[in-house]
Amino acid sequence: MMKYMNKTWWKEAVVYQIYPRSFCDSNGDGIGDIRGIIGKLDYLKRLGIDVIWLSPIYQSPNDDNGYDISDYRAIMQDFGTMDDFQELLEEAHKRNLRIIMDLVVNHTSDEHTWFTQSHSDKENPYRDYYIWREGKNGNPPNNWGSWFGGSAWQYDEKTDMYYLHIFSKKQPDLNWENEKVRREVYDMMLWWLDKGVDGFRMDVISLISKVQDFPDGKVYQGKYGDLTPYCAHGPRVHEYLQEMNREVLSKYDIMTVGEAACVTLEEAKKYAGFDRGELDTVFQFEHMDLGNGKYGKWNDAPISLRKLKAVFEKWDKGLDGIAWNTLFWSNHDQPRAVSRFGDENTYWEKSAKMLGTCLHMMRGTPYVYQGEELGMVNAGFTDITQYRDLESINAYHDLIENQGVSEEKMMVYLQKVSRDNARTPMQWDDSQNAGFTTGEPWIEVNPDYKKINAKSQINNPASIYNYYQKLIALRHEKDIIVYGDFEMLYPESEEIFAYRRKLEKEELLVFCNFTKDTQQVSMNIKGFHPLLHNYEEIDFPNLKPYEAIVFEKNI
Repeated sequence: MMKYMNKTWWKEAVVYQIYPRSFCDSNGDGIGDIRGIIGKLDYLKRLGIDVIWLSPIYQSPNDDNGYDISDYRAIMQDFGTMDDFQELLEEAHKRNLRIIMDLVVNHTSDEHTWFTQSHSDKENPYRDYYIWREGKNGNPPNNWGSWFGGSAWQYDEKTDMYYLHIFSKKQPDLNWENEKVRREVYDMMLWWLDKGVDGFRMDVISLISKVQDFPDGKVYQGKYGDLTPYCAHGPRVHEYLQEMNREVLSKYDIMTVGEAACVTLEEAKKYAGFDRGELDTVFQFEHMDLGNGKYGKWNDAPISLRKLKAVFEKWDKGLDGIAWNTLFWSNHDQPRAVSRFGDENTYWEKSAKMLGTCLHMMRGTPYVYQGEELGMVNAGFTDITQYRDLESINAYHDLIENQGVSEEKMMVYLQKVSRDNARTPMQWDDSQNAGFTTGEPWIEVNPDYKKINAKSQINNPASIYNYYQKLIALRHEKDIIVYGDFEMLYPESEEIFAYRRKLEKEELLVFCNFTKDTQQVSMNIKGFHPLLHNYEEIDFPNLKPYEAIVFEKNI
């Protein structure tokens, strides 16, 4: 009964992520906007989700698609006005939909007033808002490489010093050692919460504390050292988050989820532990990183289902009773789920439903990325000029010029894992540009929009959209799906993802076939009856290609 004592709305919620630039354009400029989102709230309410997570909508020069913020208290002009945002908040709340904002406070844009002041001269009161260091013998302060390529240090001629940027040179890292910086961040968070937002997804929050002697990093390939051990889960990160919780988060009934790159299970317990006073949940990416190879994520190797299951089991068991889990197949930084884990061709519809079943029947708060509920697939771009993502473009040139990867191979990698796979416009109908815009879209629409679009699915009972509706409704109806114990079945199988859920006298069995072949399972299901399945007819113990079946038993 302990789990019932800790019931909260965000454990029972389903979150829907909107990437505003690609969701819906209301004014024909080719860029999605806030008014476009307002016009689609009924679509989201009908789907059944509870929370909308908005990727950044703040004022930004848009070097990294809004993750480079120049004003935390203004709306990006491409997206609309603060009045538009206020209306979005009110209209969402009218429909009992909550809104969480993307909080990006590891870095700002180099066009933020704090930074323009900071690099104006060494005596400026804002100088210490960022991480400035002297060079060494005409070189940067150390050998760290940026996660977006090149050195992580940018030379500033005016003051003859270098500033740190883990990402783009237009994204200087904030100096969280400075108490004034932390106060500025907390004041800004309070400002948004007082407006009525319902929480925050915290971008790369695990990077805000750096080891202060800035040692050289280990060089794995190329000429730059790895900064990760000195920036991820740094010495004061938990102190900062506990302070943030005391000063801000604990004063509101909100939800928080931290993006914690490189997080281990033990670290996650510190960030999200029920008794820690930090965050409610974290995103971990261990299951996303299973496909990594020599060039990091730039790889086209298949992912082992056995390893994938082991990661899900490890996180469920490891957090059980200590912290709450998050569940996702995709987001704005990941390729499309069907393309990565399913089959975007012959078994497109079946595999999309199977993946939804597999994820939503597990324990944790599930996230749906825009278009996932329609089975949207990877972009299929064939030329580098079609890409807009800075990380993808930089990696393309870096790996070809410095690592000897062929152009053909690099295009294969991009087609498989580029972030732009998730950023093509939302496919609303089969009209020009998929109903996303009447103008020229900022990034090309996936040409399969005539087949895959919301209009063709909303009123089709057999559609992926309506299947997701059922998944979400079941989670709202049945406590066992939210709070029940989780037990992995057939952990060694490379074909079947199966597990048991138990809560008091209730029990669920979930079977998912991750292959194009019929598989057979050995399991006594006496006393169970089918609750949900993605084929019309069931022939258990045979599982057809990409079949998913959920059985229920009331003892």
